[in-house]
Amino acid sequence: MKSNTINIKEIQKFSKMADEWWDPNGKFKPLHKFNPVRIHYIKNNIVKHFKLKNKHNSLKNLNILDIGCGGGLLSEPMCRLGANVTGIDAAEKNIKIAKVHAKKNKLNIKYIYNSPEKFLSKKKFDVVLNMEIVEHVDDINFFIKKSSNHLKKNGLMFIATINKTLQSYIFAILGAEYILRWLPIGTHDWDKFVKPSELNGYTKKNLLELIKIDGIKFNPILNEWKLSNDRSVNYISIFKKI
Repeated sequence: MKSNTINIKEIQKFSKMADEWWDPNGKFKPLHKFNPVRIHYIKNNIVKHFKLKNKHNSLKNLNILDIGCGGGLLSEPMCRLGANVTGIDAAEKNIKIAKVHAKKNKLNIKYIYNSPEKFLSKKKFDVVLNMEIVEHVDDINFFIKKSSNHLKKNGLMFIATINKTLQSYIFAILGAEYILRWLPIGTHDWDKFVKPSELNGYTKKNLLELIKIDGIKFNPILNEWKLSNDRSVNYISIFKKI
């Protein structure tokens, strides 16, 4: 019986790069570019789902769990939008970086060095974020199960990942790592990419109902990421706990 989602090689890989989380021109530059579309998408869909009306402090009083939070690139914007944010990560160095950066910016975020299966919390969360993480874990079904356990009934889970297609191999690995050098070589493993149908299979088993799925595509002319109908490489899904 599976009891651990942690992939040691993946943790070691990201721990080596941890010092660069907040460098917009460093090894996490693609995530910094990616962040605006993620933040906008998450905020708008949370506001719509929970019928929130406060525009200036949109996510006030909502409890958000950011799983695989890294250095806090998503946790901090969610906190600034008014949410009560808890970030967990299986790489201790990531959590240390995140804590220092949050303190420096006077943000009250609870960061914990942990994985979803070992994270003990009596509190259930309104929203769980699994962003660019499922392609790095050891057992996706078990990871989704343990993540779902932390979500309230009718709560939302956002999962962003990479499709397993020929296009994703060309663009996410050959293009992003070997040609454009956006990412260090070896950041991604095509065998660990997940088709939307596979992801939906895992979520259905764990009381999560698909609300919507959208593609996210890079526009080289505008030098920014945009929502797209093309899900062949990057995509983001929203699920509701039933």
